[in-house]
Amino acid sequence: SAYAQDEVNGEKRNFLKFDPKIAPVKVTVLPLLKNKEQLVSVARELYDKLKMRWNVSWDASGAVGRRYRRADEVGTPFCITIDFDTIEKDAGVTIRDRDTTEQIRLSMDEVIPYLSEKIDGY
Repeated sequence: SAYAQDEVNGEKRNFLKFDPKIAPVKVTVLPLLKNKEQLVSVARELYDKLKMRWNVSWDASGAVGRRYRRADEVGTPFCITIDFDTIEKDAGVTIRDRDTTEQIRLSMDEVIPYLSEKIDGY
């Protein structure tokens, strides 16, 4: 079965464990807050770039943890969060891996090469 279950921070988590190559949605873009225009505009710009290459979803409603869970349940391998550090400090984003729940911080310029390697294998 493609469904998997594990425990993260004491909570059970169900998720579809598709290989990134065959996952219907490759990436979900998450602005930290939907009512902060700076966050939304940066996130929308990244979303528009990514959707030219892969099937990408947008989720701006609810707490980030819940949004991660929703993406996990449908098998999306990567979530990208646009937060205040993105616009105030380093123009970087946080990329979360579905299978490990580990998060890394990358600059905007590194996002597409990183995802290309993880999704397409090159």
